[in-house]
Amino acid sequence: MKKVIFTVIVFVCSLAGVKAQEFSVGADLVSSYVWRGSLGAGTSIQPAASLEYNGLTVGAWGSVDIASAGTKEVDFFAGYSACGASFTITDYWWNGEGVQKYFNYDSHNELGHRFEASVGYTLPVEKFPLSLKWNTFFTGYDNYTVKEGELKRSYSTYIEATYPFSVKEIGLEAALGLTPWEGLYASEFSVINLSLKAKKDIKITDSFSLPVFGQIITNPRSEDIFFVFGITL
Repeated sequence: MKKVIFTVIVFVCSLAGVKAQEFSVGADLVSSYVWRGSLGAGTSIQPAASLEYNGLTVGAWGSVDIASAGTKEVDFFAGYSACGASFTITDYWWNGEGVQKYFNYDSHNELGHRFEASVGYTLPVEKFPLSLKWNTFFTGYDNYTVKEGELKRSYSTYIEATYPFSVKEIGLEAALGLTPWEGLYASEFSVINLSLKAKKDIKITDSFSLPVFGQIITNPRSEDIFFVFGITL
């Protein structure tokens, strides 16, 4: 029973959310799935749903590679935000189709879940809305290193700064992401994500517009680069 506690909590919260002030559901269709500077999959559909009530949010996010049956990710999250600050707990599971080990919570098994705590803050400056976010895996499967003859959890961490702005009718967002120490993302302190994202609503009819986006992403650590195109449905 202990292995399913987190999943049960998420579903209970979702059911209780019928009184929520805001419910959202949608999906992105992306040319490739790039996460924190690394390629996750090819062309993918990424559904999302969330319930919000007075700053409390619970939701789910997923990704499936539509060209391959082997890539699948399902994540649940719960968080709270107020006065520009946010705190979120996320349960990641990205082991793919056919694994069928969803309820494996063994922290030393690579098929297990990964739990991450995130703390964010957006500066309360209208002309400089810089956002900072710190994300650390605190339990579940994570990279381990040998220190003093023992396996030690890496507490893999990703820190990101984002800055939104606009040029005429195009919304833009620049981001810089790094990892401060050895872990899931790199073997040492590294900048792993530099990106620029552009968003625009393309008018189809007088009453319907299609939101599209393009994003250039480079990973200085791995010397890789991506150009992602997406449609928000």
